[in-house]
Amino acid sequence: MSRIYDGFNGEYYHFIENLGRDNYMIYTVTFNPSIDYIVRLEDLTVGEINRVNYEQILPGGKGINVSIVLKNLGHDSAALGFLAGFTGVAMQQMLHSFGVKDDFVRLDDGFSRINVKIKAGRETEINGQGPVITEEAQRTLFEKLGRLKSGDTLVLAGSIPNTLPDDIYERIMEHLAGRGIRIVVDATKNLLRRVLKYRPFLIKPNNHELGEMFGVDLKTDDEIVYHAKKLQEEGATNVLISMAGDGAILLTSEGVFYRSAAPKGTLVNSVGAGDSMVAGFLAGFMESNGDYERAFYMGVATGSASAFSENLATREEALALLKTIV
Repeated sequence: MSRIYDGFNGEYYHFIENLGRDNYMIYTVTFNPSIDYIVRLEDLTVGEINRVNYEQILPGGKGINVSIVLKNLGHDSAALGFLAGFTGVAMQQMLHSFGVKDDFVRLDDGFSRINVKIKAGRETEINGQGPVITEEAQRTLFEKLGRLKSGDTLVLAGSIPNTLPDDIYERIMEHLAGRGIRIVVDATKNLLRRVLKYRPFLIKPNNHELGEMFGVDLKTDDEIVYHAKKLQEEGATNVLISMAGDGAILLTSEGVFYRSAAPKGTLVNSVGAGDSMVAGFLAGFMESNGDYERAFYMGVATGSASAFSENLATREEALALLKTIV
C-alpha cells in the first residue's frame, strides 16, 4: 500500500500500490512525436535576423505529454509510437531524463520531426513533416499493442501523419476490442467520431471542437452537456470537455454532470494543458479507485498547473491548485 497526499480533502489516503503500476499499466501512443524548439523574442520580423531572449528544447507530442505528466504525478506509463534518426535518439534520451519508459518502433529512414514554436506577442508554429512510417513498422506497433492486458489503459492522442491510414485509430480499437482495455481518445472532428462505436472509456474534445462536430456554436453549459450526451449516444463512455479559461465539464457514464471553473492564475503556456488534463484525470481516477469526481477535479487542476508554468505540471503544483477549486 502507498500513502499519497490527497489535495481533494487535505488528507492522506492509501491506494493499492499495483493499481496502474505493476498489475495494470498505462500506455500512450504518439504517431508523429517531435522535438519542440521553443523560443521567445520581443518581436518577429520576417526577412530579418531575429535574436531570441529565451529558448527551450522539449520532447513533444500529445501522448508524450501525457506520459511526462503522469510520471510527474507519480504514475508510470509506457510511451509508444515511431522514432527515427538522430532526433529520435535525442527525444528518447530526453524522455528517459524525465523518467518516462518507452517502447517505440524505430524507423530505418528519415528523422523524427522538429517543431519550432515562436512566442513573440502572438504565437507562431513551424511544424516538421516527420518520417515515412512503413507497413512493416505499423505491424510492429500492432504487435506491441497486442501485449496489453485487461485492466490496462491506452491513450490515443493527436493527429495522424499522412504516411499512416486515416482510420488507424479505428484499426487499433478494433484490434483491442473486447479485451477489457480502457481507451482514452483525444482527437478532433471525424477522427474522434469514427471511433465512438468502439466505446472509448474517455474522450476529451474542447468546447470549440465539440461544436464543430455538430456545426453549432456552443455558448452555454446546457448546450455543451446536450451535445456531450449526443456523443455518449454514439458510444462514448465518459466525455470530458475542456474550455480553457472557462474551466471544464465532465459527463460520466452514470449520467452525472460535473462543472468546474478554471483556477485563478496567469497563462504562461497553453501547449500541453489539455494533455495534462487527461493525465490528471487518469491519475485521480486510479488513486481514488474509480471516483469520477476526484478524477475530474484532479484533471482540471493538472491542466491548469501546466498552463500556468513554463513546463508541464508537477504533482505539487497540481495539488496546490486542487485545494483552490474543490
